[in-house]
Amino acid sequence: MFAHGARTPVLKRPSDVGMDYEDVFFPSMDGTPLEAWFIPADSDRLLIVNHPMTCNRYGFPGHLEPWNTMFGGFEVDFLPELRHLHDAGYNILTYDLRNSGLSSDANGVTSGLGLLESRDVVGSLRYVRSRPELAAMKLGLFSRCMGGNSTIIAMDFWPEEFADVQALALLNVVSGKTFIERGAQNIGQDPAEAARMLDERLRQLTGFRLDEETPRPHAHAVTVPTLMTQLRRDFLVNAEQDGQEIFDALGTKTKELLWIDDSNQRFYVYNYFGQHPEKLIAWFDEHIA
Repeated sequence: MFAHGARTPVLKRPSDVGMDYEDVFFPSMDGTPLEAWFIPADSDRLLIVNHPMTCNRYGFPGHLEPWNTMFGGFEVDFLPELRHLHDAGYNILTYDLRNSGLSSDANGVTSGLGLLESRDVVGSLRYVRSRPELAAMKLGLFSRCMGGNSTIIAMDFWPEEFADVQALALLNVVSGKTFIERGAQNIGQDPAEAARMLDERLRQLTGFRLDEETPRPHAHAVTVPTLMTQLRRDFLVNAEQDGQEIFDALGTKTKELLWIDDSNQRFYVYNYFGQHPEKLIAWFDEHIA
């Protein structure tokens, strides 16, 4: 999972919830072909949306084999959430990160937990600027989990690419190390030793170091108004500690941390705004001029 992620099918389309859309594609910053939907609205406001690891722009087919053995065994469906944002007056570009959905393989199908996928965030921004009718729109980003890590890292590596971004929403951003530490705790093992072993194996498979697969050292580069939403009782990670540390490191003075307490299932929160969109919409309405 850490080395290569998991590609899942794009089961649904925006038309399934009554939205017109275009199938579009564009290159990542390094040329990797990325697949996307553009969902038009009658406004001059645009959101670029990406997704967590193992998900894609549709969601996660956790109700189907073989994915029903992962992350609680239920479906994540982003389409209701996208419909709420669309109905609130936002054009939407939502895309599959590399090695996900229908986007192309890249880097030997290696996951960087944001370190490589950050290039895809830049590719989405450049695509928007390549279309005259989109380039002039007021712009916000909604980035989830690995997609959020990717966005934070990209803001640090290539800050000039984000000059016209007015607002950001992050969902369940996370450091890789906390997964293995919490997993070891859950089975009564030594978290430090488990992290050492995973770090060694990760280096063997990808060359990455576990300690660098985190958005925290890059978070100072986030200078736009940012809503960060985290699942507090996440049984897979030490969510309160890790989430608070990432939030505290964000460079922006205009930021808010929203804790979700309704579940301990990590993937539960990915359906949250589809059922309770008010806070997300209000954030973008307030901060996208």
